[in-house]
Amino acid sequence: MLSRNSLRIASSSRAVLNPSWPITNRLCGSKSVTCLAQCMSTSLLKKDIWQSSMNPRAPGKDTVLIYYTNQVKSLVCYSTSQVKLNCWNCKQPLLDKPPFFCMSCKVVQPPEEGTCYFKIMDCDYTFTLDTHKLQQRYLQLQRSLHPDNFSQKSVKEQEYSESQSALVNKAYNTLLKPLSRGLYMLRLEGMHIEEGTESGADSEFLFELLAINEALDEAWTPEEANKIGRDTKEKLAELTKHIDAALCKGELQAAKALLVQMKYYANIEEKVKEKLSRFM
Repeated sequence: MLSRNSLRIASSSRAVLNPSWPITNRLCGSKSVTCLAQCMSTSLLKKDIWQSSMNPRAPGKDTVLIYYTNQVKSLVCYSTSQVKLNCWNCKQPLLDKPPFFCMSCKVVQPPEEGTCYFKIMDCDYTFTLDTHKLQQRYLQLQRSLHPDNFSQKSVKEQEYSESQSALVNKAYNTLLKPLSRGLYMLRLEGMHIEEGTESGADSEFLFELLAINEALDEAWTPEEANKIGRDTKEKLAELTKHIDAALCKGELQAAKALLVQMKYYANIEEKVKEKLSRFM
């Protein structure tokens, strides 16, 4: 039997999960949710068990649905834009989620604040997403949303196209690389890795990094720098697998520690590129 506080809806910008909780059944977008459907089929929803911190002045914001039981704690990226948004121009309902254009009058729409990047780019919520599909989606959206296409349109349409195009760029660049993608996924869970800190990195790991950096500084030939670059790529590939496994299991603290390591190795990878450019 679910208690009064078994189910709540919280704003995604405020929801903070306990890192030790396992996470299952996460979806981005307006896909059906099993646990939500089951709850809605009961009379529990008639007993005032919903608590919402949604801003009534900002309908259409994405919220996070958190469904608690003694055995399962699952999180779903769920769109509250099912409140039915209407086109600003013709007032017809917007059916697409998120709506880039009105299907009736074909006018570009303003971006929905707080929309999940995975939802914008129509990608599965996974650390090992299909980057080829991501790139195709990006090109498709930019072909239709680029501000150059709206130079003869109204000022409002020009502004909306610029905002939508900038949002698509940000979503694409965030999800394209494993490091920024993983950091974004942690931010969705209310976790953040501070810039310029050594949080989560032990002394043994830091000494290992120091040795790699010294070897790179002392590399006198492209072959020596390339060797360090290959080793770094292998390490990043290994970390990618471990991070994916940790996120799939809902082990957020472990994923955070691994992403800290990935940040350092990504930095070394950039240094290798700089070093090689000096040999040219």
